[in-house]
Amino acid sequence: MQLTQPLIWLLLFGQLFKNVAQLPGFGGASYIDYLAPGVLVMNTLFSNGWSGTAYIVDMERGVLDRFLVAPARRSSFLIGQLAYWAVLTIIQSIILIGIALLVGARFAGGAVSLLALIAGAVLLGLSMASFSNALALRLRQQETVIAANVMLVLPLCFLSSTFLPTTLMPEWIQTVARYNPVNWAVEIGRQTLDAGVDWGIVLSRLGWLAALAALLGWLAVRSFRAYQRSV
Repeated sequence: MQLTQPLIWLLLFGQLFKNVAQLPGFGGASYIDYLAPGVLVMNTLFSNGWSGTAYIVDMERGVLDRFLVAPARRSSFLIGQLAYWAVLTIIQSIILIGIALLVGARFAGGAVSLLALIAGAVLLGLSMASFSNALALRLRQQETVIAANVMLVLPLCFLSSTFLPTTLMPEWIQTVARYNPVNWAVEIGRQTLDAGVDWGIVLSRLGWLAALAALLGWLAVRSFRAYQRSV
């Protein structure tokens, strides 16, 4: 069911705005080619943003309190959940790439560049899942976690090159996009469209996403320990 929304974006939005690719400065790629990596990244945000709701349910059912008395490292609970979301992101990304190929997208960068895109999506997903977990453990309200997911995803996507090249955006959005982690993942995806992959861009963006994932993972662990002290 989580793939329903990205399919709508890819199949309907991609067809509705396909003539956007004819704008001067767009870059020559078809719009379905251009949109496919962005939709993959956007799906990663949406799906991983629900991670914290699982903690809310576990709190309400008393499951999380039972975990706290288990003879295991507290970080292992977070790591296990993040591993689940990483595997789910990989599976969904492969499916979306397959669908994009079926509807006409072409990734001239080859298989290695696609693997880099999936790696970027996983790192971005881990960041989003960790942030969602931290919110859940700190605020303990499902409505807040859901609202944060909804309020963050679309603005972050629109403030990136998900739908349009940054050269066609207002200058202030271009500035924001430089520091937007969603744009970092999308920029990795853009390299899949060109046979001459700029690996400097790919590796630098992967590095930034890895640093962000580590920072938010640390925040989630601290939030878990804060929850433990409060019960």
